[in-house]
Amino acid sequence: MKNHVKTYLNHFQYCGDEFIPCEVCGGKAVDIHHIDCRGMGNTGSDKDNIENLMAVCRECHIKFGDKKQHIDFLKKLHHVKLHKQNNKRGIAKEQAIQRQHDACG
Repeated sequence: MKNHVKTYLNHFQYCGDEFIPCEVCGGKAVDIHHIDCRGMGNTGSDKDNIENLMAVCRECHIKFGDKKQHIDFLKKLHHVKLHKQNNKRGIAKEQAIQRQHDACG
């Protein structure tokens, strides 16, 4: 498995065989796409950073991937997913703290 795929799956806590929604249309994602592709000047170590990776279905990858006119659109969509994930983690952490507090109660 490629590093960028591992990075994405680990960050969003997906197993390799579960349904991963396309971040554009909600269909079944089959690719982990580099928003700023490696061939567009993004050749440094940050290319596989989670902020630059998004799950897409084949149709959306063909339609939007590696096309400069869609980069801002894809970044905005992905930012929303990252923000939701961070909120989920924060809520889960708060709930765990509350359960520990209640157990000590």
